[in-house]
Amino acid sequence: MQIPAAKIYFPEEDRKWVLEKVDEIMSTGQLTLGKYGREFEEKFASYVGTKYAIAVNSGTSALEIVLRAMDIAGSSVIVPTNTFVATPASVIHAGGEVIFADITDNLCLDPESVRQKIRKDTKGVIIVHIAGIVPPQIKEIQKICQENNLFLLEDAAHAQGSTLDGKKAGSFGVAAAFSFYPTKVITSGEGGMITTDDEKIHERALIFRDQGKAGFYSNVHTEIGYNWRMSEVHAVMGLSQFARLDEFIADRRRAAAIYDRELEKIEKLKRVEIPPAVKSNYYKYVAILETGIDRPSLKKEMKEKYSVGLSGEVYELPCHLQPIFKKLYNFTGGELDRAQASIESNRVIPALGRMFDRASDQRPDRRTRIDIEELLQRIEYEPDLDEALDAAPLEDLHKGLADRDAFFPGFLSCRLHLLFFNKSLF
Repeated sequence: MQIPAAKIYFPEEDRKWVLEKVDEIMSTGQLTLGKYGREFEEKFASYVGTKYAIAVNSGTSALEIVLRAMDIAGSSVIVPTNTFVATPASVIHAGGEVIFADITDNLCLDPESVRQKIRKDTKGVIIVHIAGIVPPQIKEIQKICQENNLFLLEDAAHAQGSTLDGKKAGSFGVAAAFSFYPTKVITSGEGGMITTDDEKIHERALIFRDQGKAGFYSNVHTEIGYNWRMSEVHAVMGLSQFARLDEFIADRRRAAAIYDRELEKIEKLKRVEIPPAVKSNYYKYVAILETGIDRPSLKKEMKEKYSVGLSGEVYELPCHLQPIFKKLYNFTGGELDRAQASIESNRVIPALGRMFDRASDQRPDRRTRIDIEELLQRIEYEPDLDEALDAAPLEDLHKGLADRDAFFPGFLSCRLHLLFFNKSLF
């Protein structure tokens, strides 16, 4: 049995549709800024609930385009230190200065830290929806931004389809940046999307993404832009995946519900609490390890002994301690202590978009030892029989599963994963 850290799902019918569209694109010669990119933009804007969406070539460029549209050059922008390096880097590329802020227990930006970090030259705040969580404190951060005349930009790279009080990620700030990198809930191969209700941001984003040109058929340049376009081929892949977004999220939530229940039984592991008002897409399922557990050793054992891939932390190192930012801003360690403490203990457990693969929701075949076979059938059809798993010889169980090619039914994958995790902790 293999439980990967990430798994991209393009079923046969989707692959066939994508290939048909790619053939059409190649026949027409409209390889970029065509009808499929516009269709993707329109559908995504409607889904998020904004007036506009602008398709670009990455989530990173989506961030930088918005920051350029907000004219941050020569100003500072507050960014949580717990994020991927692209978030603060986009500020620097757009001509601004990064001010790193701390986080709360849900791994997202801390409002009090934001208040403390505001300077006279501060122009905006970026909030990152870590692991697909739209944090409830975003409402307080919105108020802080309003009181101090700051814009709020959502880094929603993790949060396609996540909501807070029924409101979609991507509709809380002046704009939002999404990513469609292959590890995300849906992918376009490479790609990103900006969402906004602001007409000026929309108009300038269209110019920035196309080398600063005033129009597609014009050679008049009004901005210093870049080649940030999304190709038609990538847009088609994005449309194919977008049609399954709610389905993927539903499967991830089913896996997360199993993790929620089973983690109660593991003393050295606890989950990041998600309030009822938040509906995460579970881009990542984050668990917190007890202090003193060596994460690299745990990750190595899970992979080598049990074939379970752990995708890492969110994040392994806070941005202010990344070598490049330590050098730029003279950080020495010990700053932003809550972020550092949280990052040292969190661990991501796979919650894949197809852990509940329809093709494998059937009784196991007869290729493995009969005692393992009977055990698996009992587990699959009597999910409350935890003692059946707990009493099983772990090595025999793993060996019996190793030859299976199918992707396992969701409960089975989740339950076995946590069993292996628990055995590795003790």
